[in-house]
Amino acid sequence: MSATMIEKILARSSGNIDVKVGDIVFAKPHRILSHDNSAAILKIFEGLGGKKVWDPDRIFIALDHAVPPPDYKKANNHKMIREFVAKNGIKNFFDCGCGICHQVLPEEGLVEPGTVIFGSDSHTTTHGALGAAGIPIGRTETASVWALGETWLKVPPTIKFVLNGELREGVVAKDIVLYLIGQITADGATYKAVEFHGPVVEKMGIGGRLTLCNMAAEMGAKAGMVPFDDVTAEFLKGRLTGEFETGNPDEDADYESILEIDCSMIGPQVARPHKVDNVVAAADLEETRIDVALLGTCTNGRLEDLHQAAEILKGKKVAHGVRLLVYPASRNILDEANRDGTSSILLGAGAQIAVPACGPCLGAYGGVLAPGENCVSTANRNFKGRMGCKEDTGVYLASPATVAASAIEGRIVSPYV
Repeated sequence: MSATMIEKILARSSGNIDVKVGDIVFAKPHRILSHDNSAAILKIFEGLGGKKVWDPDRIFIALDHAVPPPDYKKANNHKMIREFVAKNGIKNFFDCGCGICHQVLPEEGLVEPGTVIFGSDSHTTTHGALGAAGIPIGRTETASVWALGETWLKVPPTIKFVLNGELREGVVAKDIVLYLIGQITADGATYKAVEFHGPVVEKMGIGGRLTLCNMAAEMGAKAGMVPFDDVTAEFLKGRLTGEFETGNPDEDADYESILEIDCSMIGPQVARPHKVDNVVAAADLEETRIDVALLGTCTNGRLEDLHQAAEILKGKKVAHGVRLLVYPASRNILDEANRDGTSSILLGAGAQIAVPACGPCLGAYGGVLAPGENCVSTANRNFKGRMGCKEDTGVYLASPATVAASAIEGRIVSPYV
């Protein structure tokens, strides 16, 4: 029986020979991730009668949202999580400053192709870039998986994106995925899996693939995935030990739809407030002033993203009145940026480099907007109030290149004309 990636992976993780769209399966995860919300989850876990987690080696927790904690309540949450981690012998714990869960998990070799990664965060879809099925679940579900080691879900249909053509200069995965979301809308893949195929993806590094799968959540997708290939194997070399079985789709797999995209006609893209599918060409917004430029987050805080921005910012200064905030996705990335001179270029241009963390992306822990301000951001969401203020603010989503070029001009510009 031919199968898509999600069908193969759920068949294996549930112990079924075959699964088909619409089936209910009980899936066992290779990993289950959470972050600062682990404080709330452990209360649910204990309320359900949980004493010890089912497998401490499969639980991953990173403190990445309230970093450093901005008030005593959040500091106390962190304290509770550390105590829970110690009590249960959880080894895959990454404290404040290590980085964002969706970057640290693959960096540390904790994502295995062909497996399920559950996570109490909507952007758990990110991990499909390594040929896994990253599936977001709620806090109560997470608490039950901590206790039982499995949860149920319905096997979703799959949309196949085939990305053809040659990318224009400076156009990156963020531009491509914003364009796709603009085409199918923010709910166009609700409770569906999406697979990314084609020559553009095959030439793309893991960083770009992580961006595609991260933003699959903004289509409403249950999972976003890229088939395992030589690029995946090279990234995992030295990170992952032992044998694993990939979950690549069959050539004759049955997809709900197949969408072929000529990426050579896509230029720099921007999602306007207050919806991620409100997408236009960056060149159409060149009268839009900005106050903040945000470079980082789990979507575009990787080293290649900082490199792309630094290439544009080298020898230049951000516009008067613009704050350029840089939040690397992990400590390893910040360390590399310090070693190769990228940090110096960004600082020289006037950037503020912060601790590796989510930062202002969700509008709670630093770098938030004031009433009437606009931000151009490499993050993944732009709904009203996302960066902490609902009063006449605007968050525009774009690539690292567009963010950097806009920071110099003080208005949104297309970085490559």
